[in-house]
Amino acid sequence: MTAIGNEKRFITSMEKENALETAVGAEVRAMRQALGLTISDLARATSLSAGMLSRIENGQTSPSLSTLQTLATALNVPISTFFAAFDEKSEATHVKAGQGLTIERRGSAKGHIYQLLGHSLRSATQVEPFLITLDEHSDAYPIFQHPGVEFIYMLKGEISYRHGDQTYQLTPGDSLFFDATALHGPLELRKLPAVYLSIIVTPGDEKN
Repeated sequence: MTAIGNEKRFITSMEKENALETAVGAEVRAMRQALGLTISDLARATSLSAGMLSRIENGQTSPSLSTLQTLATALNVPISTFFAAFDEKSEATHVKAGQGLTIERRGSAKGHIYQLLGHSLRSATQVEPFLITLDEHSDAYPIFQHPGVEFIYMLKGEISYRHGDQTYQLTPGDSLFFDATALHGPLELRKLPAVYLSIIVTPGDEKN
């Protein structure tokens, strides 16, 4: 996705099949090379043609299960090894400048503008990066409280930020990392607009 919630790309069954063929072929090549075997060596060990092996390694054909079992036996690995890379799940969220998803949070009622810059899909630990903007329509709101920890990095403007019984003056380049279970939030808006990055991390066992 180029921006959260703005664009979804649907992968066709053909694309999935091609991705699987490519992943399997790359694993076969990597294991063959790790053993110091040429394609001809592997062809002799499996009774498969060198041409067929080349097409498998380059993801140009879909090998049958019997062919994969033959390769697994020759390479002395479980057949599941060929699918390891394909099964690995990774994720990334790319948000172009100014395209973060504006969402409602507790501070929205006080004029705080929240742009969500990404979110974790599979991790038990929830990570929420926000770009927060305070302007002339915003009010101080020093009574946020939630599980986890929070990291703030000041980008623009100046605010007094409360955490527990302490107050910190934040100007561009300043940062603050704290236990979010204590009362916290901007106590005084000293120079507007104020913009800061807020990253909230909530372990899975602390989610509400």
